[in-house]
Amino acid sequence: MTDFAATRAMFDIPEGMTYLNGNSLGPMPKASPEAMMSFLNEEWRSELIKGWNTKGWFMQPNTLGDRIGKLIGAEAGTTVVSDTLSIKVFQAVGAGLSLVPERKVILSDTGNFPTDLYMVQGLVKLKQDGYTLRTVEPESVMDAITDDVAVVTLTEVDYRTGRKHDMKAIIEKAHSVGAVVVWDLAHSAGAFPVDVSGTDVDFAVGCTYKFLNAGPGGPAFIYVAPRLIDVVEPVLSGWYGHEAPFAFDTDYRPMPGKIDRMRIGTPSIASFALLSAALDVWEGVDLADVRARAEELMTLFINEVSARCPGVTLAGPANMDERGSHVSFHFEHGYACMQALIDRKVIGDFRAPDMMRFGITPLFVGKSDIMKAVDTLEDILRTEAYKEDRFNVRSAVT
Repeated sequence: MTDFAATRAMFDIPEGMTYLNGNSLGPMPKASPEAMMSFLNEEWRSELIKGWNTKGWFMQPNTLGDRIGKLIGAEAGTTVVSDTLSIKVFQAVGAGLSLVPERKVILSDTGNFPTDLYMVQGLVKLKQDGYTLRTVEPESVMDAITDDVAVVTLTEVDYRTGRKHDMKAIIEKAHSVGAVVVWDLAHSAGAFPVDVSGTDVDFAVGCTYKFLNAGPGGPAFIYVAPRLIDVVEPVLSGWYGHEAPFAFDTDYRPMPGKIDRMRIGTPSIASFALLSAALDVWEGVDLADVRARAEELMTLFINEVSARCPGVTLAGPANMDERGSHVSFHFEHGYACMQALIDRKVIGDFRAPDMMRFGITPLFVGKSDIMKAVDTLEDILRTEAYKEDRFNVRSAVT
């Protein structure tokens, strides 16, 4: 069984703070400062450029990729880390299109994270070859997977409501009509068990700064099914994915037979130091335990808010089988109410037009945090503290 008291002790959360926003930015592991100082003093300072060999920097996209792969059910050698999630979405969708060149439709849903849609829109414009992006309501995705669809690209968990797609069913439907599927696991990896191998995922991408706690702007990852690694076109062809990067040929040849072909350019080794420290937290953690505890805490939170907080209503499904690991509530004055909560050291965030969003991350969140959040929310509503002018001034980041 996972020792959640031990994992909570591994995070540096300010005294008195109830942090329910790990679904947006994970808190800092206590090992992070030492990991960064070790990189600065024992790697970069002392080794200088030798570090690419002596400290294994060149292969860190792969070694760290395999560590993340264990958290998403991926085989060794199928996941690499680098770049940003937006870049990886572009790369994966572009690679998917190359597998079905006779089709021109990319299918997504209106619950997808906007940047994923923006990257696809940019790809469509760049190709200038009759490609179209078709979006439907999340509940209509299955019916919209038809034999003219080339790529289905979805975020498994809706960033607003927490609604979770049925990954297995969607993949089976897509494959039955010859379509490729790209999954964004930004709100999945580290939140609950994912089995990209067992569900026959084609491509998966994700970030590391949410549930994986690698820090703001932490690097992204991409997974490619083993059956595709030797045939997929990288689309973004950087020197790091070249068959012989230090031959410095002027023509691109993708690395044959390896996930390395999905590497692009020189990665941020400094950010890798923070990611490595964050992944150490997962040693000895069972994601099935994480999911079971998250369901208990989400159920408690939803029930308590429903009973004690009038005017606040649940967004997304109540059925835990259909939910990721965050809970959102509709409230007319959601932005101001969230600012009042934050002022009292209960940290969540706001998503337009009226959603208060709370991440339920058992590695550092327990029952007492849930009850404090509900107690605080109840008092803010009772006293109408959210009406104070200072809570109604919009910040750049919500």
